[in-house]
Amino acid sequence: MNIIGNLLGHVLRVIYEIVQNYGWSIIAFTILVKILLLPLTIKQTKSTKAMQDIQPKLQEIQEKYKDKPEKQQQEIMKLYQEAKINPLAGCLPLLIQMPIIIGLFSVLRDPVAYGVFTNEAAFKVADTGFLWLSSLTSTHHIEMGILSGVSAYVMQKIMTPPDQAEGPMKTMTYVMAAMSFYWGYTFTAGLALYWTVSNLFSIAQYYLVMNPLKAKLANSKEEVINETKPKFKK
Repeated sequence: MNIIGNLLGHVLRVIYEIVQNYGWSIIAFTILVKILLLPLTIKQTKSTKAMQDIQPKLQEIQEKYKDKPEKQQQEIMKLYQEAKINPLAGCLPLLIQMPIIIGLFSVLRDPVAYGVFTNEAAFKVADTGFLWLSSLTSTHHIEMGILSGVSAYVMQKIMTPPDQAEGPMKTMTYVMAAMSFYWGYTFTAGLALYWTVSNLFSIAQYYLVMNPLKAKLANSKEEVINETKPKFKK
């Protein structure tokens, strides 16, 4: 984890040397990381969409062979092979992102230890405040808590499929918003800024990239279905 943290710390240092403002450097750093992770996010979206498409067939197999677990497993694997789906592909991008996310939190919690600044004195010179924040190392800013909570709520809301908007997913939306409010309030302002900007970027990414991608995948599926339908002569 130190290797990842040190690498990310040096990236943030280079950005700060260019921008010369620690707050804006964190924002630029967050956007850069999100852009670099975009291919993984797209891959995860495609895998999730493919799994949703085969859900009716999957449930049919589970119901048909509910008393024959071995046969059920064979049929499910056969379905995955026919649909060219790796059931673990949706989890892989998230597993890859976790060490990066943890590394980011470590860097922003202690930028000196990870090479962003050469020493504490240099960090204090850079940490002169940002917007209404007097210091990016201070905590318990109600404004950051609200921004973090609201951005997390909107992100969770728009990314939840309409057919899953009620029940457990609705509860999860409020839980994530409450947790994000708590994190934004208790984290250092620099960490809260990163978390909030990350949420806002994810919202923009959904509308500009993910939503059009899902529509394109849905249209491609519809075209395949239409091409495979038997054609009758009039």
